[in-house]
Amino acid sequence: MSLARALVALLCILLPLAAQTKRTWTDAEVMKIHNSALLIDGHNDVPSDTVDGLDLGPRRASGHTDIPRMKQGGVAAQFFVAYVAPTHINKGTSAHRALQMIDSIRTSIIARHPETFTLATTAADILRARKSGRIAALIAIEGGHAIENDLGLLRAYYDLGVRYMTLTHTKDVGWAGSSADPANTGLTDFGRQVIAEMNRLGMMIDIAHVSDKTFWDVIAASRAPVFSSHSSARAISNVARNLSDDMLRAVAKSGGLVMVNFCCEFLSQKSADTSAWLNPAIAEAARTATAHISDPKARQKAIDAFLDARLHQASIDDVVAHIVHIRAVAGVDHIGLGSDFDGITCVPKGLEDVSKWPALTRKLLEAGFTPAEIRKIYGDNLLRFMRAVETTAASSR
Repeated sequence: MSLARALVALLCILLPLAAQTKRTWTDAEVMKIHNSALLIDGHNDVPSDTVDGLDLGPRRASGHTDIPRMKQGGVAAQFFVAYVAPTHINKGTSAHRALQMIDSIRTSIIARHPETFTLATTAADILRARKSGRIAALIAIEGGHAIENDLGLLRAYYDLGVRYMTLTHTKDVGWAGSSADPANTGLTDFGRQVIAEMNRLGMMIDIAHVSDKTFWDVIAASRAPVFSSHSSARAISNVARNLSDDMLRAVAKSGGLVMVNFCCEFLSQKSADTSAWLNPAIAEAARTATAHISDPKARQKAIDAFLDARLHQASIDDVVAHIVHIRAVAGVDHIGLGSDFDGITCVPKGLEDVSKWPALTRKLLEAGFTPAEIRKIYGDNLLRFMRAVETTAASSR
């Protein structure tokens, strides 16, 4: 064998080995890449606390979100969610609650801390906020029952700054089906009118929480790309709230994206299998084990301890696994982040609150993601998606 051929053979052996070698990233390198990204979190439920008086200014011992930790985590833009619990449907108070929640975002978060937050309603506003050194605060509604079957209310919410609406929550809304309802109903004619009006307004359509039938009906009905503000991959954790591979591909084909949720049950099959709210038998076992406790508060505390001891906690590595999977199925241009912080009880180990975002940057780098891919996942994809929705609306006028 000639020397040249021997060298080629040696390279064929060494190069694959070198590719498998994990690079060590210094803290300075991680933070440089992290700070170069426009970190946009697609779903945060802390308004459910600010509406009851919580001030995000001081660092707090509980919960997942406050201003000091948002700054520590390098958050550039945050979708704050006006969550309307399905219990308001029967009481006829869905719109009232939505307005309370929107007001809390506008006054208790943005107006109370103008040095930190600025209201954003467009992709361009997010970039302007970045240049001003403030966090872009965006408003979303979770639960289509908030419109009370009235397109006029949908338009009013848009005028108040709402830029996406999650079509359902854990209950069908009459015109769209929820993933929590086994009936698997789809869009009605009025539901298609809702989709058309959201397209016309430039309000992003969020298919998190919808039934599979509604998902496919929305894909067929919408002229604009659609997204999920906080869902993960069903192939990894087989729960109805996650998206199948076919759904991931359909969202990508529409030009939208899937923003990975940090709820333990949606990240890990083991977490889903040990969750009381997904497995009634576990909840019943907790009630049986604490039946001897007569004091209601003490019993509830014992039930919570019973369930917490059995629930498997997901980890930051599970988050990375979902991102890797979605990249393989739908492409890196269709991934975002929708933590669901302050809307979930079990968070992944290593990503316990909004201060821990740099840990995800490190994990993604160690998994082989490039800085450019990380910038796409963290914010560039969402900006592109928002602009596409805005363009569809502009073409309707």
